[in-house]
Amino acid sequence: MIVAVSTPADRLQAVRARIAAAARAAGRDPASVTLLAVSKTWPAAAVRELAALGQADFGENRAQELSAKAAELADAPLRWHFVGQLQRNKAAAVARLGAVVHSVDRLPLARALARVGAERGRPVEVFLQVDLGGPEGELAARGGVDPAAVPALADAVAAEEGVVLRGLMAVAPRGGDPAAAFARLAALAERVRADHPRARELSAGMSADLETAVAAGSTLVRVGTALFGQRPLPSPEDESHQSHGPQQPG
Repeated sequence: MIVAVSTPADRLQAVRARIAAAARAAGRDPASVTLLAVSKTWPAAAVRELAALGQADFGENRAQELSAKAAELADAPLRWHFVGQLQRNKAAAVARLGAVVHSVDRLPLARALARVGAERGRPVEVFLQVDLGGPEGELAARGGVDPAAVPALADAVAAEEGVVLRGLMAVAPRGGDPAAAFARLAALAERVRADHPRARELSAGMSADLETAVAAGSTLVRVGTALFGQRPLPSPEDESHQSHGPQQPG
């Protein structure tokens, strides 16, 4: 449930309270869940306002918009995340900004990021995006790797010296049961952690389903609408970032 509050401070406080309550209900420390503010389509001024309230992590889903905002807000202590579908020809620009990339779904993209990480002497932090499918189980066609292919891709990405595999990311399917989807994601994440102990993070949950994601073990929730309000401009992607295709985090 998205609480209708008017000011950025109120919205931020409300979202933080939701995260804390969900974590406690799951027997977890609220500090184990990071809030990622998905600022896509919002002006840099809106980001700066939340940053002044103590929000540090922000996500964008277009390379050009991320680059512009990062330049305008270079004086602010922000941590950028890229949550959208990333083309290889844009990978270098995103990596040079030091952004955490949540949407790696193929090895060539990971290698493009790794080349920049190796050149800079600072590995790019990445998540593998998992396609949790639609309500009937079909692949959702909005970005992400088939769950069956995740272990092999995790092995290959972890072997690249210029990237660090942080974990998995996914969006709950439209029209489906988010609890069931996030349970599948959590089980897959546990399997990946068994082989790659550093890949301990799980990026899942948005404005409407963050409590369900936290209950399933999410360590990073991607929230847009509940923090910023309705998008000021129409977007082809869903309210999300998710980061990808038709549906992105939010």
